Order: sequence, then C-alpha cells, then structure tokens
Amino acid sequence: MIAIKSENLVKSLTTARLRIGVRAACVSLATLTMVTVASVQAAHAGAMRRDLTYTPQQTLPGNDDGSTGRVDLGFTANFFGLNFNQLYVNNNGNITFDRALSTFTPFGLTSTASQIIAPFFGDVDTRSGNPVTYGSTTVDGRQAFAVNWDNVGYFSYGTNRTNSFQLVMVDRSDTGAGNFDFEFNFDRVQWEAGSASGGVNGLGGSPARVGFSNGTGAPGSFFELAGSAVNGAFLDSNLTTGLIYNRLNSDVNGRYVFSARNGSIQTEVPEPSSIIALFTLGALGVNAIRKGRKESTVSN
Repeated sequence: MIAIKSENLVKSLTTARLRIGVRAACVSLATLTMVTVASVQAAHAGAMRRDLTYTPQQTLPGNDDGSTGRVDLGFTANFFGLNFNQLYVNNNGNITFDRALSTFTPFGLTSTASQIIAPFFGDVDTRSGNPVTYGSTTVDGRQAFAVNWDNVGYFSYGTNRTNSFQLVMVDRSDTGAGNFDFEFNFDRVQWEAGSASGGVNGLGGSPARVGFSNGTGAPGSFFELAGSAVNGAFLDSNLTTGLIYNRLNSDVNGRYVFSARNGSIQTEVPEPSSIIALFTLGALGVNAIRKGRKESTVSN
C-alpha cells in the first residue's frame, strides 16, 4: 500500500514537473515570437528612396485638399493608351494626369472619371507637420519623377499619427516608347482616415485605397491593392497585411512595383514578408509542444 502511494506520488511529481516545463516552454515561445516580431518592426529599414537627387526638389506648401498646377514629368508615360508628360501632385496621397483632384474621402478606383495613380489615397493634412515634396530625379541611371509624403498627418491637423510613403515613376522607354515603371514605397503607416471621412484619431471611418485607374471602369483599366477600404488592413499594427511588411515585384518589404508596357499595367498578387513564416513557425512550435505533452501524458 505504501509502495503504491509512493509510486503515485512519483507520477504526480513527474506530471507536475512536465506541466510546469510545458507552460514555461509555451511562455518562452510566446515571448520569443513577440520579441522577434518587435525586432522585425524595429529592423524595418523602410522602402522609401531617400538618396535621390532632385533637379530640383519642389514643395507643395502645407494645405488641406490642395494640388499643384501641371508639373513636368520629365519623360512620356503611356497610361492606358494616352501619353502624358505632365501631371498634378495632389495632397491627398495621389497624382492625376487629367485634372487636379481635391477629393479627400477615398472612392473606389473603378470608374473614377479621373486618370489616377494613388500610393495612399486618404485625407492628408499638411497644415501641421511636413509638406509634400516632389521633383525630377534619376533611378539606376534612368529619368524618374518622385513624390514624397513624408511624416504627413491627417485631417484635421492630426499629427499624433503620421504616415511616410512615396511614389516613384521611372522612364522605361528603353523597352518601348511610353513604357514606365512606378513604385509605391512605404516606411510607416499609422493612420488610415481623416475625421471628415469618419476616422477617429486617424483610425476607422472610410480608410485609404491604394491603386490606379484610367477612369473608365473598363476591365483591366483599374487596380486596387487587397486591403483597400478595409479598416486596419494597411496599418503597421497589422503584422499580416500591413503595407510595410509585404511587397510586389520587389525584394524590399514595403515596395510595390508596377510595369506599364504598351499602355497596359502588369499586376501580381503581393508577396508576404517573412513575418507570416514567423507566425507559421510559432504555430508549429506550439503544436510540437502540445504533441510532446500529449505523448508524455499517454506514456504515463
């Protein structure tokens, strides 16, 4: 009788130690995952091209819903069969070819009646903080044009959260007349909508849209990045679909590259960054621990 009780005591102590070990392992894995995710966020170097030399760099003075007049692109861009060598830089996260655009609440980029390229179409307010800058430059020896929305806030005068993103258009007439590439580059996305678009402290409401359109609504003439108009999808706080963690036709997280060839634009599904692999690894680790625990329990 005493022997049986002693054996049960040993089993109880062994099981208790195993459970403590499993819990510690789970805590360690969770801590490792959180630390690694934090490290990924901290290590994000950013996709914006900050070493560009402009000839010259120009500034759109701080404003709400304003635009430049027509500015020279520096080369000819064939955008869905129409050739442009000038464009408008609009404060609200986009450029247009045919007319200035003051609209602040982002609309669907299907039938817009406007020829638009929008790295982050939302209600940018630069009356506080940094203004939008733009100008002609070169990328890899090719003529280019870049627009920088760097540390910009949201309507109205919101600067508690700021976004940093960039549009870079690159002449690729070496592959055919009017051909060009364009990049959406993101360093930081902390807000998604201004208060006039239903946002509260930059969040919620009618969130930003990312994409382009020739304004007709014809099939193949428009594109929106998955996550457009979805609350929280593009934010840095979203480690799965946040813009800075993903990429398209690029090996740089936060960079989305499109190629305009013969008047049409090639698109592909964005590639997830290693952050998803990290979560998969974390899930596998947890499952392995659970499996080990189950096997240990059965063996006892």
